Amino acid sequence: MNRELLMLVEAISREKNVERDVVFSAVEAALAQATKKLYEGDVDIRVSIDRDTGEYETFRRWHVVPDEAGLQLPDQEILLFEAKEQISDIEVDEYIEESVESVPIGRIGAMAAKQVILQKIRDAERETLLNDFMSRGEKIFVGTVKRMDKGDLIVENGRVEGRLRRGEMIPKENLRTGDRVRAMIMEVNTEQRGPAISLSRSAPEFMIELFRHEVPEIEQGLLEIKSCARDAGSRAKIAVLSHDKRVDPIGTCVGVRGTRVNAVTNELAGERVDIVLWSDDPAQFVIGALAPANVESIVVDEEKHAMDVVVDEENLAIAIGRGGQNVRLASDLTGWKINIMDAAESAEKQASESGAIRNLFMEKLDVDEEIADILIAEGFTSLEEVAYVPLHEMLEIESFDEDTVNELRARAKDALLTLEIAREESVEEASQDLRDLEGLTPELIAKLAESDVHTLDDLADLAVDELTEITGQSDDEAKTLIMKAREHWFTNDEAPQA
Repeated sequence: MNRELLMLVEAISREKNVERDVVFSAVEAALAQATKKLYEGDVDIRVSIDRDTGEYETFRRWHVVPDEAGLQLPDQEILLFEAKEQISDIEVDEYIEESVESVPIGRIGAMAAKQVILQKIRDAERETLLNDFMSRGEKIFVGTVKRMDKGDLIVENGRVEGRLRRGEMIPKENLRTGDRVRAMIMEVNTEQRGPAISLSRSAPEFMIELFRHEVPEIEQGLLEIKSCARDAGSRAKIAVLSHDKRVDPIGTCVGVRGTRVNAVTNELAGERVDIVLWSDDPAQFVIGALAPANVESIVVDEEKHAMDVVVDEENLAIAIGRGGQNVRLASDLTGWKINIMDAAESAEKQASESGAIRNLFMEKLDVDEEIADILIAEGFTSLEEVAYVPLHEMLEIESFDEDTVNELRARAKDALLTLEIAREESVEEASQDLRDLEGLTPELIAKLAESDVHTLDDLADLAVDELTEITGQSDDEAKTLIMKAREHWFTNDEAPQA
């Protein structure tokens, strides 16, 4: 029987062109599965076949787990202290094995054994084909639509399959069985069932790769696509940079009579592409990204990573775009939050901000409106700037003499010290569970205290828009913080409802 087993393994190995060890593993799995049926519980069985003689042994084994963890699978696990009674130097995650009677190969259900062996062989063949395909280093998967699967498309390249999920398709694109299709390889997961390659036609990376194929200068290193933002099937923006002054980045990507950009557009179901010149100056980059709208002025807020962009009435609709598309794509492309406004809105906002700063200076520095306006006109927006900006810069202000400058700096430092003491006191007034909440800094606790939020329940009761108004956080940050504050409301593993 052992000799017949070796001959069988050898024959299958040659016929299916897989390693002998893969076939041996399949037979071991079949024998283990047959042995498990002799036990009532869900036991763990290991079979070991001698690759030279064909003889095999069968073992029942237990996984060693920490004492404090307890037994989650009693038929397969053993606590560490019990394991040490049998093997003194055994460690957690090792196994204790006990030799048991082997099931004769003749008693294995033929179909069960065949199923296991063939599945192992199919898995090995699949992995071999996949490794051969991935070794080519291709980023774009070119294949034919083989079938539909729950709304997804299964695309075949030779004997390798990829899955193009419905959410990764271009909206309103009608692909049918037999159609030729190209898509970006986003992920390869050999452990998942079905096609191991996940594809996308809507990802920004796909557009970048298409341009790389159409524009040789990118592959040569003369041009670089710095970023891409897409509203798949409708409109996209790419930012390009030239590493050679002799090469026009926009014209090169467009091509003669638009041949290059049209090739990309045709592949993406008519998606219109704006090609933007990348700049390391964020303001200039945003101005280019908002094209074709003309920008009148721009105010950069580094702290909030946002920009207020002023356009005239004629360009307002163009800058925003249909349904906010243009400004949204520009924001995604540049990584900056962009606020589009007209001149009147900008003036109103600046007046409001100036008024707040004026009141701050008048109250905390104990100065009149004239002095506060001079500081604002010179670009001062906070007490920290007044207190710690280099002395020589303040001495350059014509309206101030040295005594005035020194007095203003001293008052600003005193005011900051007073604010810091008040902040520390407000933090101490907060409940301990609020102070212990992950993600809540002393600065945030102080802001919450100013709005009479002193306990975890006070925070949990807030709505997202209320918290963002208090702390200046983004909606996502505020939502995360509120959900953490509400966790103690839910017990017995109950999850909060949205």
